[in-house]
Amino acid sequence: MTRSIEIVEVGPRDGLQNEKAIVEIADKVDFIGRLEVAGVRRIEAVSFVNPRRVPQMSGAEEIMAALPRQNSVSRIGLVLNERGWDRAVASGCDEANVVVCATDAFGIRNQGASVADQVATLAGIVRRRELEGGPPISLTISVAFGCPFDGEVSADQVIAIVREAAFLGVGEIALADTIGVADPWTVRKRVEATRAAAPDARLRMHFHDTRGTGLANAFASVEAGVDVLDASCGGLGGCPFAPAATGNIATEDLAYMLHRAGFETGLDIGALVAAARWIGEKIGKAPASSISRAGGFPA
Repeated sequence: MTRSIEIVEVGPRDGLQNEKAIVEIADKVDFIGRLEVAGVRRIEAVSFVNPRRVPQMSGAEEIMAALPRQNSVSRIGLVLNERGWDRAVASGCDEANVVVCATDAFGIRNQGASVADQVATLAGIVRRRELEGGPPISLTISVAFGCPFDGEVSADQVIAIVREAAFLGVGEIALADTIGVADPWTVRKRVEATRAAAPDARLRMHFHDTRGTGLANAFASVEAGVDVLDASCGGLGGCPFAPAATGNIATEDLAYMLHRAGFETGLDIGALVAAARWIGEKIGKAPASSISRAGGFPA
């Protein structure tokens, strides 16, 4: 195969936001640098959230200021509201990833806003970018397969948001299995429904491995034609507002699976494992990835 799969690294943001340890700004900058040396070209570097609510994400402006500018790398800032958009623009982010939750229950706990309010915020940010300029905008729909408070999330709930994003002209839409409840068959159906509702948007998938189905869901996405997947170095991750939401699929595990099948990612698995072990020492826990324990094959 010569097909390329783009892996968007979310370790510095989603990976660290749920850890008890607060990583120093200099160490976050170092972590991002190590990931970029490993071949990462799109990286969710910072989150423009209230540091009082998520102290692990404090220092976003300082991190962006400390990162050397590189034309070959895109640093993404997570945005929940217009204040976050202002901060992302002022900090020089290369992309802004706006989050809309698929359920009111999760949205109110995570962002203090209903689904309708969040969609209105997305529309406001898109309009401001058209008028004032700013980085490209992507959308992540969180709890797109299941909510810790409402339970099952229907395809209709997700596709209603997808249609709004398509109407606004959002160029990339991600479906996020925030609490790790998806299965490969549902993933395929939801990919097909999203494509039908937003045929001009690029589709990205974001999986957590809470119940051991993360890589299977990534496989189903690739088989369904998706070329962009989120992953977190070392399998770090989770959401502070979702009970028992453990880590994302590990970047090195995903890259290994794809490389064995002949896909191209541009990532150096050895360098990813080294970065996972390094950040693991900083937060006091070993990487959750299988490749960090077993090694690659052939050895």
